[in-house]
Amino acid sequence: MASAEILCRDCFAWSPGTPARCPACGSRRVLCHPELRDLSIAHLDCDAFYASVEKRDDPSLLDKPVVVGGRQRGVVSAACYVARVYGVRSAMPMFKALAACPHAVVIKPDMKKYAAVGAEIREMMRSITPQVEPLSIDEAFMDLSGTERLHQAPPAETLVRLAKRVEETVRVTVSIGLSFNKFLAKVSSDLDKPRGFHVIGQGEAVAFLAEQPVSILWGVGKALQRKLIDDGIRTISDLQPFEEVELMRRYGSIGQRLARFSRGRDDRRIEPGSVVKSVSNETTFDTDIADVEALRPYLWRLSEEVSGRLKRKAIAGGVVTLKLKTRDFKILTRQQHLMSPTQLTDRIYRTADALLTKQADGRQFRLIGVGVSDLAGEHLADPVDLADPEFETRRKIESAMDAVRAKLGNAAITKGIGLKARKIRQQPSDKPPDDQEF
Repeated sequence: MASAEILCRDCFAWSPGTPARCPACGSRRVLCHPELRDLSIAHLDCDAFYASVEKRDDPSLLDKPVVVGGRQRGVVSAACYVARVYGVRSAMPMFKALAACPHAVVIKPDMKKYAAVGAEIREMMRSITPQVEPLSIDEAFMDLSGTERLHQAPPAETLVRLAKRVEETVRVTVSIGLSFNKFLAKVSSDLDKPRGFHVIGQGEAVAFLAEQPVSILWGVGKALQRKLIDDGIRTISDLQPFEEVELMRRYGSIGQRLARFSRGRDDRRIEPGSVVKSVSNETTFDTDIADVEALRPYLWRLSEEVSGRLKRKAIAGGVVTLKLKTRDFKILTRQQHLMSPTQLTDRIYRTADALLTKQADGRQFRLIGVGVSDLAGEHLADPVDLADPEFETRRKIESAMDAVRAKLGNAAITKGIGLKARKIRQQPSDKPPDDQEF
């Protein structure tokens, strides 16, 4: 392993050894890692993005606790770091946030503005590498392999310069994780916030992961985490001794991911493209259907498929869209905004069914589709709804079904309504099935 060097995050100077300050400018913001010149897979995440944009646009808010989200029954979409000192967190019900921090300034989300700022930052990323894979409007993966000759600098220095450029030009801060694969880059970016830059190299990956809880693994949601804990697996060190085949036998296809990620292995490539704006699915019937009771099983199955995609992508949707095509090929779309983003089949179906009931007036339909948009991270999904006392029971049932599917496959379990439409013929599309837009 090469001897360590330090890289200054303020003046970009490289220096030998491991001093606590940059010898060139005296800054304490220095990076030191023996693999710093060799790593090229990065994850960039904007810090408290929505709240940071609001503070940027209104300097009077700079020292105040700012919470972005809906009032009344809404949830916190973002909380600045001042508000977090009081215990306010993303996805927290707003009434709890205001109880913890009564003097917080609550701002309604302006998604159009946030999307424009996110697009500006993405263009800066693409100026250093074409290999940019957006995850949402405020985070993305980057692969800087082969860019050293172009920028006359190792990827670490190029990323440090990018972070400073974003901060000076866009006036929001970012945190960056640098590693040798996507999984560890994503983990790294969460370890040193805000204005952070954390590095995980190949030499330390397995030992670092051993000390982490299983919840840090991508794809381990609440249901699977409970199952792992029930099996005596709390930390990644509990997973590492198991062979891949044994974990697949226990937990189904996700067992392969558990085995590989627990050892720091991730073969996924950076996939350049645009931010996914919606997740949807649709089906065309062999025979036109007018009866709402005959349409509902299809609606349930489509809602299940959309929910599954959201969970696999670790995102949630705040708007549910119903799509119908009449026998004379007229397309109808109806939307409903939710009080909080969702991943749940139950919420998607109930919302879409209410829209369907209003449209099923005797007309015959040849196609039905369901989609969600206004996407957000899964940490904002499905907070407790005090106005619906049965909601938590339905959520637990769905989590239990997800755990069965993770172990035995998607066809292992479904509700009775879904059995009536098992064999849905999908509508051909020239768009990728995971991010269709109606």
